[in-house]
Amino acid sequence: MLQPITVTNEDIFQEVKLSCKIPEFIEQIITRKVITSVAKESGIKVETEELQKAADLFRLMNKLTNAEETWAWLEKYSLSLDDFEEMVNNGVLVSKLSQQLFTDKIEPYFFEHQLDYAGVVMYEVVLDDEDLALELFYAIKEGETSFYDVAHKYIEDKELRRKGGYLGIVRRQDFKPEISAAIFAATPPQILKPIVTSKGLHLIFVEEIIKPQLDNKLRNQILTDLFDKWIKQQIEPVKFVKNFDLDS
Repeated sequence: MLQPITVTNEDIFQEVKLSCKIPEFIEQIITRKVITSVAKESGIKVETEELQKAADLFRLMNKLTNAEETWAWLEKYSLSLDDFEEMVNNGVLVSKLSQQLFTDKIEPYFFEHQLDYAGVVMYEVVLDDEDLALELFYAIKEGETSFYDVAHKYIEDKELRRKGGYLGIVRRQDFKPEISAAIFAATPPQILKPIVTSKGLHLIFVEEIIKPQLDNKLRNQILTDLFDKWIKQQIEPVKFVKNFDLDS
């Protein structure tokens, strides 16, 4: 029978080292420190009511419906109540800082980059054989078979195969340029001639092109995009002082 195993702080740090994720953690630490510093310089404070509202929302999203479940969650992740408050506080700071910095820049950015936020409703099958891809393309175009039948036969992923290759709504900026150009030049509904990329030959059916509308969802997305770009610009020149010994 195995003896009880003790896990120390040193064990945890060693596991972090072995996972090769120290650079990621350092970037997260620097990001948090930059946000805290800029928020303080900007006079941004988190009020008690805001903190409580954010904490309630966090518990709701994580299905922590009562005190017992919340304490069990904190124990699972080795968090104290103060740690939880700090975590929620950081989230509120990010929200308030991003709004202060970029709320008035959302509309100008949208009109300048609205093509990036156009979407497409599409289906896709990726093949390895060029001759087969062309054969299937012409067969679908001539009505000899359907895209669904092709997807059902040639897609390996079970869930994607069940959906007939349906990828949902995909934003323009999520595509590689060679695919984006062909998709957004289409006149839906349209099957596209196979497109060659490093992944293979993409057989794509374009069902609908969706023009972007600056609704609340897109506003939040643009706000997040702008903030992410800003924070990367802030942390790139930042140098940190290492006060721990990686070899200890």
